[in-house]
Amino acid sequence: MDFGLTGHAAVITGSTSGIGLALARGLAGQGVHVVLNGLGDPSAIEKTRAELAAETGVQVLYHGADMTQGGQIAEMVAFAAERLGRLDILVNNAGIQFVSPIDQFPPEKWDQIIAINLTSNFHAIRAALPIMKAAKRGRIVNIASAHGLVASPFKSAYVAAKHGVLGLTKTTALEIAQEGITCNAICPGYVHTPLVDGQIKDTAKARGLTEDQVVRDVILAAQPSKQFVTFDQLSGMLLYLVSDAGASVNGAALSIDGGWTAG
Repeated sequence: MDFGLTGHAAVITGSTSGIGLALARGLAGQGVHVVLNGLGDPSAIEKTRAELAAETGVQVLYHGADMTQGGQIAEMVAFAAERLGRLDILVNNAGIQFVSPIDQFPPEKWDQIIAINLTSNFHAIRAALPIMKAAKRGRIVNIASAHGLVASPFKSAYVAAKHGVLGLTKTTALEIAQEGITCNAICPGYVHTPLVDGQIKDTAKARGLTEDQVVRDVILAAQPSKQFVTFDQLSGMLLYLVSDAGASVNGAALSIDGGWTAG
């Protein structure tokens, strides 16, 4: 399907691996020039960047902005607009996790998660909006989580941050509703990323279970479908939201979680 995005430009935070890279691939495959951002070995990042550019024929750039530093985030947005000549799409995807009871939760981990998972979204949106307002068109998509809608124990900072992302999404949507810009959130359930794959293997060893048992009874216990959300499914929702077909969707928290938050 052609979503009419050829020549558009996007910034995707946290996009050197996992969900963010899959979303960048989805956009690049539709002719969108992209700026990647994230952590990793510099040579591996350059290899990913070059391969994506060669596969899709679009411009693929990289900016190493630290998601805990508002000034660097603003510089990344300005870099994208200057190098690509426009900025049509902002995808706030960067995120980290830490699991601990609240009374044992390290304060520095709380601060780090709030900074990366929530505050970075604010800084990126703040920097992108003047560019999008001048163009009278823009699409902002925040990657929240099923944990933006429901809670789980031992994930206080992550759950608080993702609930905050939804509040930020709604407020932004109301402020820019007449500017030709939309702001929405995607709320995925579990996706089979390399990080989750490691958790499956570790849990299987620790509990004496098969990996299939871990997937069904531990990782996907909350997802009635018992199926992981796929990268293609996430990309499909993103492409709809950033295309003209999604122009009237604004301020929405769109679940893609196999029924997790339906109950």
